[in-house]
Amino acid sequence: MSSALPKSVSKRLSQIGIILVLIIGALFAGFPVLWMISSSFKSNTEIFAYPPSLITDSFSASAYRTVLTDPTKVRFFINSYVVSTLVMIFTLFVGIMGGYSFSRYEFPFKQALNMIVIGVQAIPPITLLIPYFSLIVLLRLYNTYPALILTYMVFTLSYAIIMMTGYFNTLPRALDEAVMIDGGSSFVALWRVLVPISLPGIVSVGVYTFMLAWNEFLFALTLTKTLNMRTVPVGIQMLMGQHSYEWNEMMAMSVLGSLPVLILFLIFQRFFIAGMTAGSVKG
Repeated sequence: MSSALPKSVSKRLSQIGIILVLIIGALFAGFPVLWMISSSFKSNTEIFAYPPSLITDSFSASAYRTVLTDPTKVRFFINSYVVSTLVMIFTLFVGIMGGYSFSRYEFPFKQALNMIVIGVQAIPPITLLIPYFSLIVLLRLYNTYPALILTYMVFTLSYAIIMMTGYFNTLPRALDEAVMIDGGSSFVALWRVLVPISLPGIVSVGVYTFMLAWNEFLFALTLTKTLNMRTVPVGIQMLMGQHSYEWNEMMAMSVLGSLPVLILFLIFQRFFIAGMTAGSVKG
């Protein structure tokens, strides 16, 4: 008698195994998020109660009220929105123009510039902290929006140019030629023809750029000094006092700080995934 399982049973067991692994992975990744949300509705005392509980008995939104009614904390969110949105807009504009140039034109030092753009992605940002701090102070931009915007764009532009170059490479040059035949310029071909059909790639770059600028902590801490210029990540860190930590407020700010990125991703998920895939097909 053969001990081998029938193919149908073996396939079924394999599917069950995959499902179990996915469930365990989802719980492992999602539990910290659930704990963060749960803790934001607890008091500081209850957060460290033993045994710990995921669902609180004394549900309270006081931490959210404290955060949303404090002008200083609200300012943190305003700063993050302003900086992240402007970084996204400027990065998309320059990234589209740069990606189109690399994709469609031959010009002197093209390969060298391409290597520089790729090389920037390989440099750890922390190694540039002191040089950028010195440069920002020299330009008298310290503790201003331009300081953060220009600094973030250094890291987002390389990604945007690489992604948009790859995406434009997947679009046939016949589209550009058709516009030229009709008397249009390269500028018209780019903004009226290629950009509308490149929406998945543009959205993926935009969402990634917004996420990077929104979550950045190190440069936001170093290049700003007053409370009215701090961003959300720095604001969360500032809730760690010398003698006590406002854990529930930290969790509430973390939840509120996660919502913009989560909403963006959920809205543009289809475009984001399609753009990431298309941009990596052909370089």
